[in-house]
Amino acid sequence: MSAATMDDNRKVTTHRLIEMKQRGEKISMLTAYEYSMAKIIDNAGMDVILVGDSASNVMAGNVTTLPITLDQMIYHGKSVMKAVKRALVVVDLPFGTYQGNSKEALASAIRVMKETHTDCIKIEGGVEIKESVIRILSAGIPVMGHLGLTPQSINKFGTYTVRAREEAEAQKLMEDARLLEELGCFAVVLEKIPAHLAAKVASELKIPVIGIGAGGGVDGQVLVMHDMLGINQEFSPRFLRRYANLYEIITESVQAYIKDVKDADFPNEKEQY
Repeated sequence: MSAATMDDNRKVTTHRLIEMKQRGEKISMLTAYEYSMAKIIDNAGMDVILVGDSASNVMAGNVTTLPITLDQMIYHGKSVMKAVKRALVVVDLPFGTYQGNSKEALASAIRVMKETHTDCIKIEGGVEIKESVIRILSAGIPVMGHLGLTPQSINKFGTYTVRAREEAEAQKLMEDARLLEELGCFAVVLEKIPAHLAAKVASELKIPVIGIGAGGGVDGQVLVMHDMLGINQEFSPRFLRRYANLYEIITESVQAYIKDVKDADFPNEKEQY
């Protein structure tokens, strides 16, 4: 990231993301779920913070993203929004709050916007959720799309393998991406699809395309914070680059604390009143 970008403390908006794409500046995006980490990530200069339904996995210990509720997503969204000054904040609508019922989708989106004060929401799917996208956008709520591997549909796919390798699925993804842009989405996330397909989508769309496991030919990248910082050790897909091993650092720190307490070394005389 350039010094000019780091020094730019203006609030990131959906419009600014489109400007970034137009001038070829890559967009950085990372998840956060609570106040303390969100504050660190925002202060570091992150462009977009995603309050992802991956909280279901990394915060609540669920196997999939499906169990997390709208109330829980609102709790996480509120916590993050209290910390963030610069980044654009996106909150996921969780499974079951927008599929198949556009009125419920709008009600869910309005609750998230009013109760968290987030900047926008993200939902998974293409033509299947067209009515929900239209209705949410008609209320003036910005929508980020999500195509490719859509974790809320894991029971339909039956696997977390790479999507859109076959021609028919690749063609549908391309059509869905165009549709989301036409409907008025301000950006699209592409998850775990072939890099050449993701690059093709990014070159055809005027809106930013942010990838996770979608190669380097897109307009930005997103990772789950727990994976990128090495807090979560059980998940090691090819697309993940670990920038730290916090699991090891935290474990060693906790063990040192336990030892000092057991040895009556903590607190020492300087650490008491």
